[in-house]
Amino acid sequence: MPRGSFYRSQAPQPAAPEARPRPTPERALGEEERRKVLDVLHSQRFVDQAPAAVYYTLLDEGVRFCSVRTMYRILDSQGEVRERRNQLTHPTYKKPELLATGPNQVWSWDITKLLGPVKWTYYYLYVILDIYSRYVVGWMLADRESTDLARLLIAESCDKQGIQAGQLTIHSDRGAAMQAKGLAQFLADLGITKTNSRPHVSNDNPFSESQFKTMKYRPQFPQRFGSQTDGRDFCRAFFDWYNREHYHSAMAYLTPETVHYGRASEVLSSRQALLMEAYTANPSRFIGGPPRVPQLPEAVWINPPNRASTTEQP
Repeated sequence: MPRGSFYRSQAPQPAAPEARPRPTPERALGEEERRKVLDVLHSQRFVDQAPAAVYYTLLDEGVRFCSVRTMYRILDSQGEVRERRNQLTHPTYKKPELLATGPNQVWSWDITKLLGPVKWTYYYLYVILDIYSRYVVGWMLADRESTDLARLLIAESCDKQGIQAGQLTIHSDRGAAMQAKGLAQFLADLGITKTNSRPHVSNDNPFSESQFKTMKYRPQFPQRFGSQTDGRDFCRAFFDWYNREHYHSAMAYLTPETVHYGRASEVLSSRQALLMEAYTANPSRFIGGPPRVPQLPEAVWINPPNRASTTEQP
């Protein structure tokens, strides 16, 4: 501890000075004058006008009580300075908190636009992604954004993956196709729980956004697609690569297909055995000790809960 700090801590602390009221300037308006200004601002004639409009209206009539700023100070002392127009108050949306501890528990889906052959033409790519394995369980390229097409894709993906009632949660943002009542009723009939992101919060649907970025930053991604056939050919090759060959750093550098179909333990064991062989042959080359392969996370979250809020109180 510095010597100066020690002696300052031993010295008696001076008492805090008493707050003194601010003196009133001699040029300030008196109480009677302030009341007169307030009565004018409250009058039927000026009650809906801004102080600046009141000031110049009276000035044109040869009357002056005070400055515009003083009018604002008088109104503020009465708590009457606020936005006069009715402002839209957005409701409070609950942050979605979704947990997946295995494949086919939580899916995330979204729609992105792909540029067509000429300006103002687009193709719409629907993609459904399993958030635990990052496996694309279904995709569709269409010429429009439609709830009927979304229902068809979800139904085919559920049949392909053998989804049972009460097993799956599907998460999406708040696009028109995602919010349609027909889709909500369809998912309810299938026994699928539906959740949505908060408005204007892209972090609530991070896995779909990340997958779209991976696709659009690929060197092979074209500036425009000449036709839907071109788009489907590209997407077919891309999703085959994404599911079978793309290694994810967040999943112990495993491919989505390996994780989705339960082959992760076998691959990780094989990797560990190979590393241990290398360590046994040349242990001096491994300064930190025996190597360990990254492990697959036990759980994947969308918006994990705050630890402070989940800690039990004594």
